[in-house]
Amino acid sequence: MQILYAMSRDHRLACDNLLRQYRLSIKASFDLYLFSLYFLIRIAQYSKVDAEKRQGKLLPTDEDLGFIAKLADNPLMRSLFQHAELSKFFSQLQLDSFLDEDAVRNLYYEYAKSESYKKYVYSPDDSETTHREVLLDLYKFCNANEVFSEILEDHFPNWTDDKSLIVGSIKKTIKALPAEFDFLEAYKPNDETVVEFGEELLTKVCTGNEALLSIIEPTLKNWDADRVAIIDMILLKMAVAELMTFKTIPTKVTLNEFVEISKLYSTEKSKDFINGILDRLMKQLEKEGKIEKAGRGLMD
Repeated sequence: MQILYAMSRDHRLACDNLLRQYRLSIKASFDLYLFSLYFLIRIAQYSKVDAEKRQGKLLPTDEDLGFIAKLADNPLMRSLFQHAELSKFFSQLQLDSFLDEDAVRNLYYEYAKSESYKKYVYSPDDSETTHREVLLDLYKFCNANEVFSEILEDHFPNWTDDKSLIVGSIKKTIKALPAEFDFLEAYKPNDETVVEFGEELLTKVCTGNEALLSIIEPTLKNWDADRVAIIDMILLKMAVAELMTFKTIPTKVTLNEFVEISKLYSTEKSKDFINGILDRLMKQLEKEGKIEKAGRGLMD
């Protein structure tokens, strides 16, 4: 959608340019996921520095003596820290150059003030469930912290748009720990999603722009196509292309997804407008036999 919006603003952009931008944006999303995970690991690992400082005091308190670097030295976090493929990605992207020690240290000590962390450190409970809960709590704390968000946004301009995707992916990763050797496969861009769906949809809208407009215009009734919000028109074109191209995606899924996207990126009234126009378009295209779905229930 964003790439098609760029085309609408700059008509010199050809489909090849858009596909190149699309592929770069997919890579940027995966890199952002990796950096978010790396940042979380670095913060957790700082508990080892905390433990060393406490034990190195001339007059350590009972609290210092009882402190254990559980946040880093637990089987769930170790499965990430010692994961060979993950470490390889971190090294290739040189993620260590994105973070300074001050940011990691400050975020760790801010989180260390929380009652949930103190309870975790001094609790005899060493279950995977307890480790998982504190890692989720740490990540929740990070997302609510301005410094964490600012660092992500400084290095990844796509953070604002991809935040919900990345947050959901990191939570999913934590919930599935300890990490299996192939856990990254679920997060890597794959051909089915990126090429067979994403690139196909982008190409269909890019090359069929005028044809899609000719299908949409008659359903606008009292609306002039030029008066339709740019984002709304792009969403309608994408939805029509999806309805007519992808036989395994149910029509209701297409309608609901584009209504949801309009809520995030367009005007307050767009969701009702998109919903109404798409409902008419679906009925019209079905009547004309232009929507073909492979499988029972996909037309419902």
